[in-house]
Amino acid sequence: MGRGFIPIIAEIKPKAIGRSLSAGEVMSYARAYAENNACAISVLTEPTHFNGALENAQIARKAMLPVLRKDFIFDCRQLDEVQADMVLLIAALGIDLSQFVDATRARGMEPLVEVHTVVELEAALKTDARIIGINNRNLNTLEVDLGTFERLAPRAKDAGVFLIAESGVHTRDDARRMMQAGADALLVGTALMGEPRRLREINRL
Repeated sequence: MGRGFIPIIAEIKPKAIGRSLSAGEVMSYARAYAENNACAISVLTEPTHFNGALENAQIARKAMLPVLRKDFIFDCRQLDEVQADMVLLIAALGIDLSQFVDATRARGMEPLVEVHTVVELEAALKTDARIIGINNRNLNTLEVDLGTFERLAPRAKDAGVFLIAESGVHTRDDARRMMQAGADALLVGTALMGEPRRLREINRL
């Protein structure tokens, strides 16, 4: 929370506006996020369901902030598709988390392991993952409950990992609620896609 800002990973999420983005639009979002004090940029690269593209991660890195690649990673060969700074690994996919954590690091990227339940969190904590994201969105029902983070955060904080609250943050009050519950950073996407400069409203302490 340096310089008076809540650390926010701002997301380029084409699905939120219902279409894919041109290279210029991706760069515009990335620059706007950088100018409005994002700590990193998350980029959806999955094309079928989220209108993403691998090249969007490469474009976003030109904004000189760390880039998180978000996709459904279920095969280690996907880790060779594009270079990012961080890669999302989703525990709910049932992948061998330890194998994927090691494989991600071997390629010079940092794994962010995403969990939604106590069982998934415990599995993540058995790996060498240093960053864990708690997703407030239930991937089965798509319902969002900020209480999910509040319930799981104490166990994660006890383990000493860097903790990210994902999904459901739309206002400054939401952001503060997640920080008070123990988040080290937040991941915000939908709330920013209509107007990326809203970031400056959400991330102020």
